[in-house]
Amino acid sequence: MRRPRLPAWTATLTWKAAVFITVMCCALAALLGVLVHVSVAGQTVKDSRDKALGRLDEVSRLYESGEPLPRFAGVDPEGLPGSLRALAARGDRGTMVTEYQGRPTMWAAGPADGKALAVRVDYTSSAATIDGLDRSILGSSVLAIGATLLVGAFAVTRITRRLHLTAQVARRISAGDLDARVNDPRTEDPSRPQDEVATVSGALDTMASSLQRKLQTEQRFTADVAHELRTPLTGLSAAAELLPEGRPSELVRDRVQAMRGLTEDLLEISRLDAGTETVDLAVHDLGPLAERVVRASGTATEVRITRDATVETDKRRLERVLGNLVANAHRHGLPPVVLSVDGPVVTVRDHGEGYPEYLLAAGPQRFRTESGGKGHGLGLTIAVGQAEVIGAELVFANAPDGGAVARLALPEYVRFADPDGEADDGAVDGARGETDGGARGETDGRAAGSAGS
Repeated sequence: MRRPRLPAWTATLTWKAAVFITVMCCALAALLGVLVHVSVAGQTVKDSRDKALGRLDEVSRLYESGEPLPRFAGVDPEGLPGSLRALAARGDRGTMVTEYQGRPTMWAAGPADGKALAVRVDYTSSAATIDGLDRSILGSSVLAIGATLLVGAFAVTRITRRLHLTAQVARRISAGDLDARVNDPRTEDPSRPQDEVATVSGALDTMASSLQRKLQTEQRFTADVAHELRTPLTGLSAAAELLPEGRPSELVRDRVQAMRGLTEDLLEISRLDAGTETVDLAVHDLGPLAERVVRASGTATEVRITRDATVETDKRRLERVLGNLVANAHRHGLPPVVLSVDGPVVTVRDHGEGYPEYLLAAGPQRFRTESGGKGHGLGLTIAVGQAEVIGAELVFANAPDGGAVARLALPEYVRFADPDGEADDGAVDGARGETDGGARGETDGRAAGSAGS
């Protein structure tokens, strides 16, 4: 039988602490209440028993002297418990609390000529004292538990709030915000004692600072290397053009071109990592733009436009993203490769083996490929970075019937109607003219030559 799943809030530290405090308070209150009840009740019963036995002694003297007995005494009186009557008949003395005429009564009995001489003492006030004590214990226990819960919840909430802040900062760091810090005041002041939460917060801040320095060093190194390679590569490219025609010169030019593409990709990734990119937003029709990207790539890619849409984006960066996705599909997948436009969503699909598991789990990783083909793993990395710059969402998945699927969701442009009820298409028309005039010239050959993952 499957166990029912508890709500998520039952796993929180606050709830567990509240349950623990409540259980411990209840156990402590019950223990103290029982001890107080037993002590006070025992003392009250003892006092009443001593009083009843004292009266029994007085009544015994009166009985022996033949004097009349008081109203609260008698020989085998009505209401005397049978067990106490039998005890007195055996020659022993004893006491017992029972109900007599609807009131709590303490009986004391002793032997008298084979019968039971008994006295009764009103036990109402003593019983009321014990009942009042029990109510006071219960009420004070409830108040103590409530006050302890409030204080405990306040203390635990302060700790959990700091833990939540630490977890939030850790998520921000994992998302790429390397400037995020907890900055717990206990870690900044060495004179203040540090608890475990402050220790964890300080360790997280130290780790983030170290990670940030290492990444910045790597970024600067990559950018410097790529920048320094541009000059010798330019000279090498010019020298390759002077070689006589033939297979060796073609191989040299091809390798030089590949080196130039890799260098430009490294520079582009460095700029994306540095977060210094700015976007040039304009309004464009997505269908025609996607068709131009496919034509510029020179690949046999099928374009399907289910529903065209107008988007506000940076045309050059969007062409870069789509070009890399198309090139990656042809390089690492199998035909047919289909680019679909459905509203503001563009999907690029091939019919190969699909994306590797590491890519689906953690995204593209530079300089890592598993398909055995050419590529250095920078194409999809650049696509993801450029998509983030233009505010688009790029998701990678594998189709159920095989093949890799890249889905790019863009922010759709909303047209506002003028007072006459007609849509304001002026900006769209102007953007369309600008796009038609320079799209092909701005789409460089790297759109199809620098993808890979």
